[in-house]
Amino acid sequence: MIRVTRVVTAAAAVLALAAATPGLAYAQPSAAASEGRGGAADGSLPEGWRITGTGAGRQLVWTADRRVPMGDARVEFHAGDRLLGVPAPGPDGRSFSLPLAGARVGDGQDLRVLAAGRRLDAAGARETRTPDDAPAAGLPGTALPANAVDPGKPGSYRTATGEYALKSVKLPGFAAPVEMRAVVVGPVNAPGTRPLALFLHGRHYTCYGGGQQTGDWPCKPGTQPVPSHRGYLGAQKLLASQGYTTLSIAANGINGQDWNAEDGGAQARSSLVRLHLARWAEWAAKRSEAPKAVRDVAPADLDRVMLVGHSRGGEGVNRAALDSLYTAPADRDGYRGPVRWKIRGNVLIGPTIFGQNPVPDVPSATILPGCDGDVSDLQGQIYADGTRGLSRGAALHSSVYVVGANHNFFNSEWTPGQSKAPSEDDFWPGDTPDPVCGVGKKTRLTATQQQAAGATYIAAAARLFVAGDDRVRPLLDGTGRRAPSADPARVLTHAVGGNRTTAVLPGSTVKVSGTGARICAQISRDPARTCLPGESGGQSPHFAGWEASPEPGRDAVALRWTAPGTAAVLRPAAPVSLKGSESLALRLIVPPNTTGTLVDVSVTDASGRRAKLGQVRADGLPGTERTASYWARELRVPLTAATRAGLDLTKVATLELTPRSRAGKAWLMDAWGWRPGTPAVRAEKLVRLDVGRLEVKEGDSGTKTYRVPVSVTGQGTARVRLFVPNAEGDKVTSKLVTVRPGRNDIDVPFSVTGNTRFGRDTNQDIFVKAVRGAVVGAHRGGVTAKNDDPMPKVRVTAVDDDVTEGQALTWRVSLSEKADADIMGEFALLPVTGGAELSTADVDRRWLEEWMGHVPDPARPLSQAFEQPALYVHIPAGKLSTLVTVPTVKDRLTEPKEFLRAQLRTYDADWMPQPGPEVTGTVRNAS
Repeated sequence: MIRVTRVVTAAAAVLALAAATPGLAYAQPSAAASEGRGGAADGSLPEGWRITGTGAGRQLVWTADRRVPMGDARVEFHAGDRLLGVPAPGPDGRSFSLPLAGARVGDGQDLRVLAAGRRLDAAGARETRTPDDAPAAGLPGTALPANAVDPGKPGSYRTATGEYALKSVKLPGFAAPVEMRAVVVGPVNAPGTRPLALFLHGRHYTCYGGGQQTGDWPCKPGTQPVPSHRGYLGAQKLLASQGYTTLSIAANGINGQDWNAEDGGAQARSSLVRLHLARWAEWAAKRSEAPKAVRDVAPADLDRVMLVGHSRGGEGVNRAALDSLYTAPADRDGYRGPVRWKIRGNVLIGPTIFGQNPVPDVPSATILPGCDGDVSDLQGQIYADGTRGLSRGAALHSSVYVVGANHNFFNSEWTPGQSKAPSEDDFWPGDTPDPVCGVGKKTRLTATQQQAAGATYIAAAARLFVAGDDRVRPLLDGTGRRAPSADPARVLTHAVGGNRTTAVLPGSTVKVSGTGARICAQISRDPARTCLPGESGGQSPHFAGWEASPEPGRDAVALRWTAPGTAAVLRPAAPVSLKGSESLALRLIVPPNTTGTLVDVSVTDASGRRAKLGQVRADGLPGTERTASYWARELRVPLTAATRAGLDLTKVATLELTPRSRAGKAWLMDAWGWRPGTPAVRAEKLVRLDVGRLEVKEGDSGTKTYRVPVSVTGQGTARVRLFVPNAEGDKVTSKLVTVRPGRNDIDVPFSVTGNTRFGRDTNQDIFVKAVRGAVVGAHRGGVTAKNDDPMPKVRVTAVDDDVTEGQALTWRVSLSEKADADIMGEFALLPVTGGAELSTADVDRRWLEEWMGHVPDPARPLSQAFEQPALYVHIPAGKLSTLVTVPTVKDRLTEPKEFLRAQLRTYDADWMPQPGPEVTGTVRNAS
């Protein structure tokens, strides 16, 4: 007998879709776990969790107590610090399902649902507290001095706005065509050809109408597309007034289908961006063939292009820049023509970076919203941190932390009071008001303030990356200047690359000495090794998680002291040269809400001469447990003292940090020799690596070995780190691999065993990250064994379909043979055409609450109990049948016979619903 809630009923089809989706989980389940709310080591799961099925057909299901908004952060299932996989969302917006395909969940009490590091499941709901129980602080420090040039001031050009819509395009891996639509804003009286800025929005609801928002594509009748591409008109008009031609492209067709893409849609978004750029290149050559919206503005110079991407759009434009320099594999790319443009820089707004694969040789400015409630771990920090050491190019990579900004309000079409479709503040309210990000708090920006700050820093990036105006660099590179046009927003920056030379990059080759100082692991399950223990409260954007934990190669220096004067000495493997540098720049994290951390900075050369360079002060950012506020401040000390002391700056051997505060903590991300200026950027000839996915039929017998396809192109030699999960999914091994084009340096075999029983597809995966001399496109792939056996036939027999009040209507659903996967379906409740219909008042109240989640008042016919009512059918793997029951209640009313009418729907091997027999149940009056 099966009794389940309505939300699990709605998830039935999605369970199947998840099982058929490659790359969603690398775990392989143990046969020990049982069906239902049990299944963990102690026989129980936390509230909201359940496991269905056995063997290869087991599914892990989590149901939220309310709808989870469609956003850019990827919802993930974790067991402790171990990533189980990426579940598929249910159509109700509350249910998420993950195929376990044989793997071990472990202790069920360790199960967690995370989205960009933010915990979504009920077990994670906690009262808001500030890190280290410190009181929430106000804005950090005093206001920064104004920059000499303010890029937020409108220019002198008149602007025009228009829109074009071209024929939709087919992209690899997407069933429905994707729209080619854009809104164009540009100058009308600007001379010559003008630089081009392309905007790409993120993942949001795709359609709205009739009081609903959906993720459908194409939009169903009665609904229309959400105009997300029109959400950056303010920034577009500012750039257009300054002489830039701009376009903002629509990507609803990707948003509505990217849940099934292994990379979250990054390659598809790149393809869409480059398809638009290709058309603009054609129109530049034949302007008369361009749409009117394009002809009405100044012609574009495709040699001066800047891309602006919000959220998943940020990851999309990063991939577009990469694909424009290093050709993507043809079988997964939607654009295969010539590259007739040059991307001079990227602006990334609250971006995702699931692959943690930034392009190193295209300058970037990443805007990190301090109150981001969607991509709340601020993983976009990796667009700066992740470029270190990849290339010898000189691209500047800036991080722009905007205190009090949320995720959605950078797009006016995602902002309440401005949008055409329904919209919301993405920063979740929690059980108590947040002292930093709650609406009305002094640290929280209004929507118009946030949009003004966003437009100003987009314009700053354009002026530096495209126009080459070094006067705006201090707004982006950590110099500590503000743009008055962004006031009252408090904006802080730091950077890597540009005119910096490496002084200290923490890692296994750096020796650290001194009480309380150690090399710490950014990603580790070991409390003794990790940089930021879980009880610290809050997150660090620098320590954003990836596919593996622990993750070798990502380190920092942790400092802890209980009294002033406790020096930490850092010694790189070999002396470094700071010759030509003006200052030593540190990127130093201190706990949020702390003030006045003082640190003396000294260096020693190879001959032992020592000089104190000066003292730096660090104040923490405003933060709570809900924010990612452990973010590094850029602090500089001049090297003049070292020159006066006669140090050999070509051979600096140690860096010494001596805290002068009474007690405290800090984390050093890195140290650099710094000098002003913006060097010319050149793209190095790097190796490109893409991991593919091989799909094979499981066969009827025997075991075969297959190898993961890996594409390596480009020139030269590179180093990457290869990660391979074990069969149980509770351990990931990694190793450094040297790769060269034309060789088979990454050779990972997987075995597939065949049988003649119906089952689900199973995945065995690997993932790769660039270390040196490489870029990575598709970071994840593997071998998928496709089920090639037919689904058993399903039949329905009545056990008791004519009952008296107080008894249960019961049917048996049976299979012609056992299967290795759960067989799922539902009885869709239909209106009764002759006679009275059984109502919600005629069935057991507890059963009704489990099924619907509530009891309707007043009562209503069961076929109208809620939208598309149905009774869930689930035959576990290895079983031949199940019972479906509807328990009725006895009342004192004299009533005629009442009926229930339902039709069985099951899901075939392709998870398409198949109609089955219709049944009718009769309930007679007990009196």
